[in-house]
Amino acid sequence: MSALQAVKAFRVRELAPVLKADPKLSNARPKILNPFLPHKNPESGRWAPAKYSLRRQADLVKNARASGLLHLLPPGPKLALKELQSASTSAAAAAETAAETEKAEAATWWSTAIEWDGEYKEKEVKGADVGNRLYAGKKRMFKGHKWERTLEKRTWKRKMLMKDMDERIERFKSTYKRKTPSPVSPARAVSYSKLPF
Repeated sequence: MSALQAVKAFRVRELAPVLKADPKLSNARPKILNPFLPHKNPESGRWAPAKYSLRRQADLVKNARASGLLHLLPPGPKLALKELQSASTSAAAAAETAAETEKAEAATWWSTAIEWDGEYKEKEVKGADVGNRLYAGKKRMFKGHKWERTLEKRTWKRKMLMKDMDERIERFKSTYKRKTPSPVSPARAVSYSKLPF
């Protein structure tokens, strides 16, 4: 299914029952329950979940973006209000410039303006404005792996050991040469025994 067809199917699915019940609403701006948000039943007082899951919402938003029909979707967790407003203003500007015939308007009855019932409140996430959502409001960083925690100390130790490494190598080589016997010279008599008994 193409992106345009997916958005159209969504709009038809949401609009058809309302317009069938009251055909006069096709001229006016109908008020429809936002299917992207949970809503409270006024009679029972219980909350009903959103009609579309977050995955399906994300797919619809992706398809609407691809087809340039983002302004036809309701606001929800996967579509920010700012993005929706900018999309609707750009769509309104495009509609003014394009010459629409009555036939085209009749064919796109599903793209009429709708007033979505239900308000979506965006959560304020600490650090989102500066791009650091993970550690914002935390007193210290997460535990991490052991190699990450000990990395600073190890690098410092390595740097200290490498500082005078040339001298250390030279000292080791000179001592080692002195200790090793020459293979040409005869074996020396050792005064001490290497055995423990």
